[in-house]
Amino acid sequence: MPNKILIVDDEPFNLDLLEQELSDLGYSSERAGDGAQALEKIDKLNPDLVLLDYRMPEMNGIDVLREIRQRKKDLPVIMITAYGTIEVAVEAVKAGADDFVTKPFDPEHLAVVVKKALQRSELKQDVEYFADELGGRNRLVAGHSQAMLALVAEARKAAASKSTVLLLGESGTGKELFARSMHDWSERRLKPFVAINCAGLAKDLLESELFGHERGAFTGAHQLKKGKLEFAHGGTVFLDEIGDLALELQTKLLRVLQEREFERVGGNNTIAVDLKIIAATSRDLEVAVKAGSFRADLFHRLNVIALTLPPLRQRKEDIATLATYFLQKFALETRKKFSTITDEALEKLYAYDWSGNVRELANVIERAVVLGDGPELTLHHLPARVIGAQPANVPVEASFRDAIHSYRRELIIRALASAQGNRAEAAKSLGMHRTHLMKLLRLLQIT
Repeated sequence: MPNKILIVDDEPFNLDLLEQELSDLGYSSERAGDGAQALEKIDKLNPDLVLLDYRMPEMNGIDVLREIRQRKKDLPVIMITAYGTIEVAVEAVKAGADDFVTKPFDPEHLAVVVKKALQRSELKQDVEYFADELGGRNRLVAGHSQAMLALVAEARKAAASKSTVLLLGESGTGKELFARSMHDWSERRLKPFVAINCAGLAKDLLESELFGHERGAFTGAHQLKKGKLEFAHGGTVFLDEIGDLALELQTKLLRVLQEREFERVGGNNTIAVDLKIIAATSRDLEVAVKAGSFRADLFHRLNVIALTLPPLRQRKEDIATLATYFLQKFALETRKKFSTITDEALEKLYAYDWSGNVRELANVIERAVVLGDGPELTLHHLPARVIGAQPANVPVEASFRDAIHSYRRELIIRALASAQGNRAEAAKSLGMHRTHLMKLLRLLQIT
């Protein structure tokens, strides 16, 4: 279905002209002769873009634009006017216009501006949809692998309880992101989520960060400071790299876990807190307990529900999903035109070992987007270490590309079935543009 564009102008001749130009470009259009009619049609028709005349009676273009932004903040709007002054352009942009075209307009320029505005809007929608599917605010915890599906099912149950959770896994597997998702799945979702890196600060500073301090507690403590545990009351505390916590602080934290209370540094008043505690580590805490660097009683208090995030090399089914998400995310941030990953590049992403896990994958895709031009992420956008990767455990009778094609085919068929044949919905669930899905349907001979 072609994009639907609403044209708003009080001159019938201009409406006719723009309508013809948009038709020649392959777009569908609707007309509105004034601001009130435009707002009514926006609510009724939900257009993909608005071409808005600046000078109109009763409500001028700026007034209409401001009202549009109140109703639909992400609807792309291009201002068109014969009064192409800097002042007008600045006013339009401040009011929320995506771009600006002067009359008499150049058809080629208009085509470029419209296309860019629609592409930016589509990309933003895809990223937001995909982010929401992954738990909101870019929490990359979902996937197609059985390992992650099973883990998420357990985590949702743990999130609904008051029990302490210990997240285990290699560095870069996304433990903080997973913890944030658990917070979002819980009844505490409207309360604070506070992340504390136990390895990021010296002992004294970390103690003050955790528990706060009273005025005069130490040199430089000129006023009372609440700690992060206090700020997190009613919500969730995420203690990252808990294995690096100093022994002295382990004792104080144990009391928090047992009693849900503490005193500020230099204080005597007991402060009670209601907290969900999620801790994480990439270290083997049992080994640390045996070595005497981690308290056994604290370990057992933390180890109520232990969830292990698998490394990316053990969930390679999720690489395409994650890579596509990062591609869209960084393309939007940098305003680059990247939309797809070639099969050759995807083959190398699958073959690479990813010792840095999801964090390393994100870094590789970000580098490719920043240094490349698009619209495709190709083999040449990848760093040498990834390009040099050789696939492992591939059947002799099938190439790695065949394996990728087979997986893609299965994934697309499942998505279409889930969407009851609706290709637009299937494309959204797969984290790709509908045009890309159509190409894959032809390539993979899916009818």
